[in-house]
Amino acid sequence: MALAFPKTNAAILAPVGAAGLFWAWFGVSPKRAFWVGWLAGAVFFGITFWWFAETAGALIAPFGFIMPLGPAIGDGFFGFALPGVLVAWCARALARRVRLARALVPLGAAAIFACGEWFRSEGLGPIGVPFGGLGYTQVATPLAPLGAFVGTYGITFALCVLGAYAAYALRMRAVRGSGVDAACAALGVAAAVAFAWAFWPARTFAAPALRVAAAQGNIAQSVKATPEAFGEALLRYEALTRQAIAGRPAIVLWPETVILTALNAQPVLQSRFAALAREAHAELVVGTLYVDATGPYNVLYFFRPDGGLDAIYRKRRLVPFAEHLPFARFLSWIPWTREIARYAEGTSDGVVTVSGTRFAPVICWESAFSGLLQRDVARSGAEAFLIATDDAWFGTTAGPYQHAEIAQMRAIETGRWIVRAASTGISGLVAPNGRYTRASELDERALVAGSIGAPVATAYDAVGPGPIAAGLAAIYAGVLLAGRRRRA
Repeated sequence: MALAFPKTNAAILAPVGAAGLFWAWFGVSPKRAFWVGWLAGAVFFGITFWWFAETAGALIAPFGFIMPLGPAIGDGFFGFALPGVLVAWCARALARRVRLARALVPLGAAAIFACGEWFRSEGLGPIGVPFGGLGYTQVATPLAPLGAFVGTYGITFALCVLGAYAAYALRMRAVRGSGVDAACAALGVAAAVAFAWAFWPARTFAAPALRVAAAQGNIAQSVKATPEAFGEALLRYEALTRQAIAGRPAIVLWPETVILTALNAQPVLQSRFAALAREAHAELVVGTLYVDATGPYNVLYFFRPDGGLDAIYRKRRLVPFAEHLPFARFLSWIPWTREIARYAEGTSDGVVTVSGTRFAPVICWESAFSGLLQRDVARSGAEAFLIATDDAWFGTTAGPYQHAEIAQMRAIETGRWIVRAASTGISGLVAPNGRYTRASELDERALVAGSIGAPVATAYDAVGPGPIAAGLAAIYAGVLLAGRRRRA
């Protein structure tokens, strides 16, 4: 399963790996399924999260290994161990029921695993870790159109249906009809994919006409906080912005915290950026900091083409154990927690209108929360997204590639264009079909310039991840109820 993610990108291994997991759960006790699931989850997330400790791990050495290990153990518990118990319980409860009831066990198993993925990613609120979702691995496969209807968790469900029924056919090969059930499940997934493709709004979309640009200064995280790097960042991003002028962009996006100072306390710098916005005749979006009595904020400053201040967007969803310390009252005694930043959490959506298009700003980690971006569309009518991120923390590991892949899924789900600026990559423009129309390479200085267009409506816009998770839970409950009536 881990090999389905970047950098290997073997997407076909997602259902294959899931089949092995379900095979291990079917036919064992709930207790055994719990421990098998927790071990499997810790290994899976240990592999997919290992890049967490790149650069940042050195700040808390010799405890750097905790950064991927802690989330791996926690997500292994919520995302694998608990669903494993429910899968094994369902299989055991229906083992002696009619064949039709037994044949529904893989369906329920797939639903509860996908529901667990939602719970560990978004249901846990401020301590959720929204990486490692199986659905993200399919952004470039035929399953991608499903995202416009049921989101990434629905794609995970489809993958798990394939895997669970394959495992069921192997486990129950002595039972007549088990292979037919697996074949029917595969046909059902194929039919759903065909339906999604036929009615996918993003198969065709309006020609992009609004010029935009994203700057990528490529300053390594290890030197970013030095005085020399601060001056170099100013020069690089100003030069990239001036380079963009020839294309007449309506907006120029800089990455997260590239100007590492409290900009509200630097009137000279503010005037400098205002003058640059006037020179470029574009909305200039600068990733920086803001400090007031409530604390420091990770923010984006919006400078209008006339030099005025349009808005200040404050990051709404902070990275646990990096930008804030959850349960600080109980954990602050641990020495290395003093290295954790104490950012304040923003509350506003902060949609900004540029050249008639409503842009919703998103900072780094926030883009991994499906519900957050869907709510921006539903509540504020966002027509496009600006994602500013600092993936320099993760060097050239799989992290920047995983994060860039997540942006593709957000575009598919919402039918919105995405402008993405990453400090060291990957920056780019993502179309509503999830494809990058322009993209930089990792670890290079680059200006990504091009055009974006109008959004397309998706069914996911009206639903969001919460109801989808509730529907998955209802499928699991329905499978249990279906087997209560008659015994074989």
